[in-house]
Amino acid sequence: MSEAPKSETAESEAPENAAPAAKKAKRPLWIAVVGLLLGAVALWGSSQLVWFAEFRDGGVRGTVVYTEIGSTRAIALIPLALLALAGTAGLIATGGWPRRVLGAVLAVAGVAAAWIGVADGPFTGFADGLPAAQMLGARGLAILGGILVAAGGLAAIKGAGRMPRLGAKYSAPGAKKRAAKDPETELWEALSEGEDPTATR
Repeated sequence: MSEAPKSETAESEAPENAAPAAKKAKRPLWIAVVGLLLGAVALWGSSQLVWFAEFRDGGVRGTVVYTEIGSTRAIALIPLALLALAGTAGLIATGGWPRRVLGAVLAVAGVAAAWIGVADGPFTGFADGLPAAQMLGARGLAILGGILVAAGGLAAIKGAGRMPRLGAKYSAPGAKKRAAKDPETELWEALSEGEDPTATR
């Protein structure tokens, strides 16, 4: 008699505890998604800024400033930004080992983007008249974008097993209901419907 109230209390507390647990499971996914989206935006923005500038002889125009933006100077920026966007959709749609593999690819892509920002040219010693601030900003955005993409990939690797997957709660609803039922409940339902639960199917 004393055990019944305890079981009822446990059953009533289970749904309340499940909601916070579900929110905690979703948090790493959204952190990874937001990091990838921001990283993709930073990489695309970097590709539109001046990455290289120098003075050149313009003939009758005299000395002119020659510039190259990131999409022509560091051509990998846009593909890496697109990879980060595609990876965002992939992280939401996949789960388990595919999500870990994708996370590893994104982490490597982020490191590559950050390396492009670090390795492509000096950070000091710009001649007067060149758009030094824009060049530094472009490379800074590339480094920031690479860090964000790499962080998103690492978050996906770390939380691959705990993150929810898109459409998981909608997949096979009948199977979920069957899994949620107690075996004894199924036995009594079969008897009430006139079926023999011991018969092999």
